[in-house]
Amino acid sequence: MLATLSEAIPWETFRPLLEQGYSHERKSNAGRKRIDPLILFKMLVLQQLFNLSDEELEFQVNDRRSSEEFVGLGVMNSIPDATTIAFFRERLRKAGVIDELFERFEEHLRTQGLKARGGQIIDATLVPVPKQRNSRPENESIKRGQLRDGWADKPERLRQEDLDARWVEKNGISHYGYKNSICIDTTHGFIRRYAITPANIHDCQMISQVLDPENRDDFVWADSGYADARYEDLLEVAGFESRIHEKGTRCHPLSEEAKERNKVRSSVRARVEHVFGIVTTSMHGKLTRRIGLARTKAGGDCVILHTTSCVTCTALQS
Repeated sequence: MLATLSEAIPWETFRPLLEQGYSHERKSNAGRKRIDPLILFKMLVLQQLFNLSDEELEFQVNDRRSSEEFVGLGVMNSIPDATTIAFFRERLRKAGVIDELFERFEEHLRTQGLKARGGQIIDATLVPVPKQRNSRPENESIKRGQLRDGWADKPERLRQEDLDARWVEKNGISHYGYKNSICIDTTHGFIRRYAITPANIHDCQMISQVLDPENRDDFVWADSGYADARYEDLLEVAGFESRIHEKGTRCHPLSEEAKERNKVRSSVRARVEHVFGIVTTSMHGKLTRRIGLARTKAGGDCVILHTTSCVTCTALQS
């Protein structure tokens, strides 16, 4: 797979964006020469394909010839260490180029003739993070944007506290972390738009952010969690045709006709579950190793995982 990715993706087209992470580079020539940012970017892609920590990534590139060749290093080259990878990821975050990198992958899909067609399917999945052992009053303070007493004086401790993740209850089970909302096109199943939020943000609130205006067809599929009259009206005003599952209530259960319509829609909507299935099985699960929403968006599994899933599908298609 790595050999196919190396040949199928025009990696050099990403270089101008990656160079923006070095826009404030020091002028002195003293010290070690910087590592090619394209090598570091490929290491990030490799990291997310196999869900590796920074330390595991360094070991795998040192240990496996296939990984070494994929990132563009030879047996005599020194391998970038875990700290270098972490600093590079932070450079990309501060440069604000993550969204543009994703758009570049999307552009590559279009040039390959894999344009968004057949309508779009929207869904969300929970991404867990390590639970914070805070008391109820402390959690209430965090929600209000206030720091616990003494935190400001201990920046090393504060760096270990995730102040953005939230609790949410789903099917009677409490979850802590973030929510990953995606939009795929029905024909190819590629992720075309995404949004990362705390877990307590309701799915339907992200419709406007993940809708893909470039899809050739106007149909929008989603499960009953998106069934809200306000968003149905929003779709209609925007020129989309809703295929969202109908939702019954205690006093107004679904009719047999509505159940049949939902069954037909499920045959299409279920394709988005295959994407989450690939992430869970082939890419070693849904997990972010970063702390905080900004870093999770910029360098964690929630973002680059989207791009690499597009890359993998593109390579296999090619």
